[in-house]
Amino acid sequence: MHQWLIRMLKHVDVRILYAFTAIFIIPVCLAVNPSRGIAYRYFRKRHGYGRIKSAWLTYSNHCGFAQVVIDRFAMYAGKRFEVEVEGYDTFQALAESPDGFIQMSAHIGNYEIAGYTLRAEKKRFNALVFAGEKESVMENRRKMFSSTNVSMIAIRSDMGHLFEINEALAKGETVSMPADRLLGSDKCVELQFLGATAKFPYGPFAIATMRGLKAIAVNVVKTGLRRYKIIVTALPYDSSAPRREQIASLSRSYVSELQRVVSLYPTQWYNYFEFWK
Repeated sequence: MHQWLIRMLKHVDVRILYAFTAIFIIPVCLAVNPSRGIAYRYFRKRHGYGRIKSAWLTYSNHCGFAQVVIDRFAMYAGKRFEVEVEGYDTFQALAESPDGFIQMSAHIGNYEIAGYTLRAEKKRFNALVFAGEKESVMENRRKMFSSTNVSMIAIRSDMGHLFEINEALAKGETVSMPADRLLGSDKCVELQFLGATAKFPYGPFAIATMRGLKAIAVNVVKTGLRRYKIIVTALPYDSSAPRREQIASLSRSYVSELQRVVSLYPTQWYNYFEFWK
């Protein structure tokens, strides 16, 4: 199906698939998938919208997620999107330095585009990805990443990816990892996020502070039919403080930036599980 979709997108305008999914696919998904209630409560409780607006935004949110998935396959098919980068100087300064750094992502918009746009020519860029992806997706990612000096580290249940991360950072390379979802470990940092306590993974903050590395948050949001915006933000923390304070400070910096972006683009938050449970 993936290969068929890629071949089709070589010739079909993405707007046709946008409309098809919005009319025929999303209503079915909302009827049978628990993501409907999760998204509705996110808009209703975390943003304080009314019932009707929350219901409409739940539909819009799912349509947006479908568009992001379609856009990914459109990129595999050779289509290009206009990408604006906010804070590129911050990324470039770190990419030019001899030390590695941590790039923290979130399930906002279409983060994969960052890997095809932000080029780290002088050092290898290592992106953590879910090991259970279909091989067709992984192969297309490898093709897209081949021109940007990006390699993939698969998150595995045996935690073997931690050794690959450590090796990459020891070489002064860069590691990109999601920092808004618990994966493989229950160890977490609890922080206030959109008015309620939420759990964030301990790992990204612990790895950055272990070596006193610089850290940035990178979020990618869809701003038009064929336009995206990459938002790069430095995450300050005092690397001379005791380790526990470093982790607390860095995690607060990340969550503060995440809340800022989610507040600006609330319908592009694609975390379909009980985040505040």
